[in-house]
Amino acid sequence: MSERVIRYSVLMPVYNEAKTLRAVISQVRTMHHLQLDVMSITAEIPYESVQLEQEIVAVDDGSNDESWQILQEAESQGLLRAVAHKQNGGKGAAIRTAMEHATGEIFLIQDADTEYDPRDYPALLKPIVEDRSKVVYGSRFLGGPRKAMLFRNMLGNKFLTLLTNLLYDSILTDMETCYKVFRREVLEGVPLHARRFELEPEITAKILKQGYRIYEVPISYTGREYEEGKNITWRDGFPAVWALIKYRFVD
Repeated sequence: MSERVIRYSVLMPVYNEAKTLRAVISQVRTMHHLQLDVMSITAEIPYESVQLEQEIVAVDDGSNDESWQILQEAESQGLLRAVAHKQNGGKGAAIRTAMEHATGEIFLIQDADTEYDPRDYPALLKPIVEDRSKVVYGSRFLGGPRKAMLFRNMLGNKFLTLLTNLLYDSILTDMETCYKVFRREVLEGVPLHARRFELEPEITAKILKQGYRIYEVPISYTGREYEEGKNITWRDGFPAVWALIKYRFVD
């Protein structure tokens, strides 16, 4: 059995997440060395062992709490690169900056709260390593363990996903998921304009317009309550709808 090494970059946008940031970084770091036995559908040697080495690129997006100090502390411990925005530019801007600084072959987006579980990384990365897809989404609606979200939030997610499927001829179950994983060439050189949470539909639209088919895997989910710091609201649905419609017809 042959063995190869692949580096994957965890892209982490951070804005006022001091309460959860240390815990999330610690959880992500437990996935630093992943050993996967895979069956490639394209390689000459179908069975191989793959060593996945991790880097974390965390972008502080103008936080006014202790997030930047926590990132600097984590950077001094290794395995993490900390980058700062002087002013808040939104999640989209932070992800764009993270991609510019990342060196991995595979990009994985990780929020800086505790809603998503890094123990799902092997399931997210394996379809890409096995050459089954260049893009993988972690779906909260495919039967994985999850904390029940508010009914209105579920309806919003379902509506945006349905609109995506109608406009882009896809069958996704969770377009709004944080866990989006892709080979770097998928979005390298593709202009991203989103500032806030409309990043999710923009990335999805541009991936689907390029002809990629998105592979979904079930993930676990522990959603935060609004009093715990959840940021997205029903108002963020309007720019998401507009982004889906706009990028169907323009680049």
